[in-house]
Amino acid sequence: MDTNATLEHNSSLVTNTFHEITDVTKITHALNSSLEELILKNIPVPQTVLDVFSITLFGNALGKWLTFLLVFMLFLLLRKQLSKLVTLIALKWVKKTETTLDDEILYVVQRPIAFGMIILGFNVAFSFLHFSSEFSLMISHTMATMTIGLFAWVLYRIIKLFESSNDLISKRFKTDNGITLAKLLLSILKTIVLIIAGMNILSTWGINITGFVASLGLVGMAMALAAKDTASNFFGSMVLFTDKPFKIGDWIKTPEVEGTIESIGVRSTKVRTFARALVSVPNGNLANAAILNWSEMNKRQIKMTLGLTYSTTASQIKTILAEMRELLKNDEDIHQQTIYIHFTEFQDSALGIFCYFFTKTTKWGEYMQVRERINLELMEIVEKNGAGFAFPSQSLYVESMPDEMMREA
Repeated sequence: MDTNATLEHNSSLVTNTFHEITDVTKITHALNSSLEELILKNIPVPQTVLDVFSITLFGNALGKWLTFLLVFMLFLLLRKQLSKLVTLIALKWVKKTETTLDDEILYVVQRPIAFGMIILGFNVAFSFLHFSSEFSLMISHTMATMTIGLFAWVLYRIIKLFESSNDLISKRFKTDNGITLAKLLLSILKTIVLIIAGMNILSTWGINITGFVASLGLVGMAMALAAKDTASNFFGSMVLFTDKPFKIGDWIKTPEVEGTIESIGVRSTKVRTFARALVSVPNGNLANAAILNWSEMNKRQIKMTLGLTYSTTASQIKTILAEMRELLKNDEDIHQQTIYIHFTEFQDSALGIFCYFFTKTTKWGEYMQVRERINLELMEIVEKNGAGFAFPSQSLYVESMPDEMMREA
């Protein structure tokens, strides 16, 4: 227990000493007292001059006003140099990191740091003057407002750095959808920073924001009800950006539309149909719909049933099936993983041969060319083996005819 108490006491002493050493106001007051004492001791100042500096203006001696002006002007003139000094100190730590992001952040906060030096200079200079508690409180609130604005400015510039730099975003979000979503969230974040800063400023001036926040909640509920479709589309866009069911250029099919994706926005997605019409589909609808993405196919299906006439013999069918299988197995455009050619059913007017296989290409034009070529080659196999394709027909068998009709015949 004694050891812990000693450590806490030593820690407190070190903290207090550090605060006293780094307190700019105390240092400035000490320097001012030392200079004032040095001047009075070593330079003979006429009493008339001392009397002039003793003149009171707004409750403060003219000498205090002069000190206020000199200190503030000193900070004002040296603000750029002081900000560069702070930047140089920070650069020693920044250069040790591998990323260049902290270098860019340090660059964009240089102007806010210079403005911070002005605020610091006014605070230090104002400490030489004494006013009524009401006026001092007003100045304190003003300085607090400027400080809050300074921090909001720093955050705003950092967020804007990310928003304006596609390189910084693309390093973390590889797709176009991710970049769009990141920029949207950064825009919202900037608005949130400004709102929080404004609320803190109001609170600093003693304005009760509880009722204001409550009213904002009611207004927000009313707006949410009025703009529920807009909210649905916004959250739908976030689902599309994160789930990534498609990308620009993909061929998709939904219960509402079929075509290629041209753009993905915050509110809607634009789809170019095969009739060359442009359809804007709300993202809320897309997020809740079943989406068939044809562009994600790695092979394309061909499924059909060929009908041969009933005059085709079993031997002919066996030969036709063998040649069809051999044709598909040796074709470079046909995917070899799945090939089914079978005599499957006796239809009403044909003998059905079931054909089920896939093309390697998924592009519509190339797929149609391959399918056309395969169809012609299958026809040649059927014709070469003396068989023919059936067409819907009916045969009528009459067991007997009346004698009268036979005599007339």
